[in-house]
Amino acid sequence: MKKSILVLVGIITLLFCSEKSNAQDQKYYVGKWDILTTGTPSGDSHGTLILEQKDGKLVGTFQPQDQQPAKLNRVEIEDDEITVYFTSTSGYDVYLYLEKIDENNVEGSMMDMFDSTGERIIEEKKEEKKE
Repeated sequence: MKKSILVLVGIITLLFCSEKSNAQDQKYYVGKWDILTTGTPSGDSHGTLILEQKDGKLVGTFQPQDQQPAKLNRVEIEDDEITVYFTSTSGYDVYLYLEKIDENNVEGSMMDMFDSTGERIIEEKKEEKKE
């Protein structure tokens, strides 16, 4: 009986620890990212990935250069890896897989075919001028 209680307590503890880790991973990806995808049929392309945290989930958009932004259909996050799914302006279902390299850089692939790298876009805070 004691062993089963210990096993149950252990499982619950692991669940809480993994949930806390997932929340920290989500915070890392929140913000704007400049994503460069190389080797596509139309050449290398830049896009902006914007991620926000709403109701405990990551949501956002992906905007290829000179195109309309696409709303993310789904965001999956596990450890230091994130996969975002969206529908391109051409109507194709696309996914972008990225993993954390350091505090401001990620790398991965688009559709497991094209190498992608990303850099966090750090916006300077504007100071209010006092007159």
